[in-house]
This record gives sequence, structure tokens and C-alpha cells, in this order.
Amino acid sequence: MNNKLINYFLKITNLTTDEINVLSESMIIKSLPKGHLLLKDGQYNNDTYFILEGLVRQYKLIDGNEITTNFFTEEQWIISLENFKVKTPSKYNLICVEDTSLVIGNEQKAQELFKQFPRFETISRQILESVFFEQQNLMNTYITDKPEQRYLKLLKSRPEIFQRVPQYDIATYIGVKPESLSRIRKKLQTKNQNS
Repeated sequence: MNNKLINYFLKITNLTTDEINVLSESMIIKSLPKGHLLLKDGQYNNDTYFILEGLVRQYKLIDGNEITTNFFTEEQWIISLENFKVKTPSKYNLICVEDTSLVIGNEQKAQELFKQFPRFETISRQILESVFFEQQNLMNTYITDKPEQRYLKLLKSRPEIFQRVPQYDIATYIGVKPESLSRIRKKLQTKNQNS
């Protein structure tokens, strides 16, 4: 299972046998059941997560309603960028939508790795930049796109999500009520049949 994280790093750069060994030995892998609340709004958390298997949904509670803000699946990092400089309580909840296995990391462990293998700091920065870029794109989508465009982007970039999460969560993710999501789907179906 931990080979998934090693393979992820190998896509970024070559690793020596020593680097692979230290990564493998330092990994803390946790298996969590579907429905497990990984992080609750208001909790302090310095951990980062790399998903080996499963799906985690990020959501906010607004007026008693769960509003989905992201889905994390295999080979994705869950990193709270707001906690890097100033430790603040989480503004989100993280819940396992499926049985999920993940690698847990934190700043202290990262610093130990950086001392032993300084180039891991560069690799870590590349990962952070990638996560930041994804989050920036997601935020821009919410600012500039209409719900139908967000739906189409999700369908194109991550079609498997539609098989793995309830429609309600997809609706809140694109910013509409479930009835509106049904209308969007019907409209697109009609459009596809007519073209």
C-alpha cells in the first residue's frame, strides 16, 4: 500500500534506495471506516494526508447545511495551506465517504526528513505549489463559473466522483440545490440528444 506514495514521489523525481527506505519507514498509514470524521471544524490540526485508497469530502456547515468544498481521492494530498504560517482552527470538516487508507504526515516529521535528505524540502515545495495551484483553480471556478460550468468541469476532470458520492454532495459542491442539479443534468442531456 505504501508503494502508492513512493510511486507518487517517483513521478516527481528519482529516489535513491536510502530515500525510498526512509520514506517507507517513516510513513504512518491509517485505515479509517466510511463515515469517520477525520477533522472537525474548530479543531487545530497540523497533519497532512495523502490518500492511498478511498475518498474524503471536505465541507463547511452553513446555517445547518453541509456545503461540500472539495473531494479528495487516491493520490491526492489534503493540506491546509492556512496552517503553514499561523496555526488556526480548521474552518472545514473532513469526512471519509468510503473506507479510506491514508498516510499521515506533519511538520515535525517533515523537518526530520529534510535534515536527513535536504532535497526532500524541494520535493515538498513542489507538492505544496501543486496543491496551491489546484486550490487556486477551484476558488477561481467558484468566483467566475456558473453552476452548469462547474458541473461540466467536474464531469470532465473527475468523472469517477459521480459514481462515488451522493448527488446531494455534488449539488452543494457546484453551489446548487439537488433539484437544480437535476435540471442541469436534464438540460445537458437534452442538449446532447439534439446535437
